[in-house]
Amino acid sequence: MPTLEWLKQEFDYGYDSGDIMTTRPDAQRAKEEHMIGGSYFNFYRKFLHAKLRPNDRVLELGPGQGSWTRAILSLIPEGEVHTCDFQDVTPWLAPDRYAGRLFCHQVEDNSFAVLPDSYFDLFFSFGVFVHCNLPLIGEILANALAKMKPGGLAVHNYGDWTKLTKWGWDRGGVPFEFTTLPDDKIWWPRNTRENMAAMARQSGWNVVEPDLGFFQRDGIILLERPIA
Repeated sequence: MPTLEWLKQEFDYGYDSGDIMTTRPDAQRAKEEHMIGGSYFNFYRKFLHAKLRPNDRVLELGPGQGSWTRAILSLIPEGEVHTCDFQDVTPWLAPDRYAGRLFCHQVEDNSFAVLPDSYFDLFFSFGVFVHCNLPLIGEILANALAKMKPGGLAVHNYGDWTKLTKWGWDRGGVPFEFTTLPDDKIWWPRNTRENMAAMARQSGWNVVEPDLGFFQRDGIILLERPIA
């Protein structure tokens, strides 16, 4: 772990974070918010609502059962969401319900070869990079860069071991014994705010904010594709 084969198999059930768009969380979201130390709804309202425009095109990596997909679609009534996942997510996301605004791509790698270049306004993921080591994150960021419009943004949730240690391993839902094991033996690879920002820059992105500060356990990085 975390190899591509592990990632393809581990989440075949379709990860679900509950309903993002309600002020009162359901049981699944409440469980996750307790571990992450923050409100998904606040992130949805205070960041996504502020940044997304009605006709934006969004690339989402690893949507699972579509908790964040539905939240994003609610904010872009004239836009599009294209999801990339190792699983066939169409039974969960039901793209036919969205009148040609939702496109679900089942992929075998992180090349994003199925997508057009210079097309997207936002590259988004939540709950994906926490399970990826830094080289894999770098590969994803580098390959996605050409798919973004110049000036396009990326926002990703990622694991930050410095914050996790401060927040508490038990409270964060991550086994403390991972601290003694190599990254290929754990499902929450080592990462920090500093390493994440450095990898993003190495992959060609401008780092707007290494951590937006919405959560106690994890980071949320905001990136921009350089205009020139």
